[in-house]
Amino acid sequence: MVRGGDLHPVCVRSGERFVFGRDPHGDRPRPGVVAVRLPGCAPHVSGVLAELTVGQEAALLRWVGGNEGRLSSLLDAPGGARRVTLVAAMSAMLDPGKNELVVLAGKQVGADLFTDLLLTFTVTSGEPDPAESLLHLRRDTELKPHLRKGLLTRHSKEWYVALALAEPWLAGDDDSPFPPTNRRIYERVREWRAGHAWNLERPQRVDDAIRAISQIAFGELADPYAEARVGRIQNPRFAVGKRIAEYRLVTAEDLDEVEQAARFGRAPRD
Repeated sequence: MVRGGDLHPVCVRSGERFVFGRDPHGDRPRPGVVAVRLPGCAPHVSGVLAELTVGQEAALLRWVGGNEGRLSSLLDAPGGARRVTLVAAMSAMLDPGKNELVVLAGKQVGADLFTDLLLTFTVTSGEPDPAESLLHLRRDTELKPHLRKGLLTRHSKEWYVALALAEPWLAGDDDSPFPPTNRRIYERVREWRAGHAWNLERPQRVDDAIRAISQIAFGELADPYAEARVGRIQNPRFAVGKRIAEYRLVTAEDLDEVEQAARFGRAPRD
């Protein structure tokens, strides 16, 4: 069963495929294929975002769009809940129970504002309860940045600070309860840049960089450092580090690149 805030529940049975995106309809209907336009999609969302194939024993989600998504298993995932970022050509098996798919910045809510688009896939054996299929999932989503590309220039000061702040998540140590300190961020940037770290030895300069990154990562309306934000994030630095990694403002590949450059004494490219 597939549900969304503005989407009527769709039941996909064994042997069928569910194709969805901004405009997934082809020239003619295909037997066994259910194609659904996601309501309110932003213009940059791919026409065909993903395809769900339901078999006798498993449901496989294949991501084909240029946008990114985050898949979370909520209930019966082996070993507990899991979360994975989906990019083009990736496939993921849905777990029994509820699976949440967030299309990052997938829904337009204003001229220059976007929010996440949420879908829930409930995987069950046997026929779904007809009464349950009439329920609509309603859930507030997080506001996304109004622009995501090109705001963090590679090898800029903010890019390196973002890399150092998100390092625990990029390195797979996301169980750490504390984000890197200003001193740790400064030392990591200095290591990566062969001793040169701009003016980051001054803690205030690290704080300034994190605030600039936060506005990029969250957007103006959801920035945890913004005075106008509704509600309060208890540990904004932790939230920013996690957000950087989740929305791939910097990546594990970026971390590996700077580590390799530092190891072999190559000069950073500015």
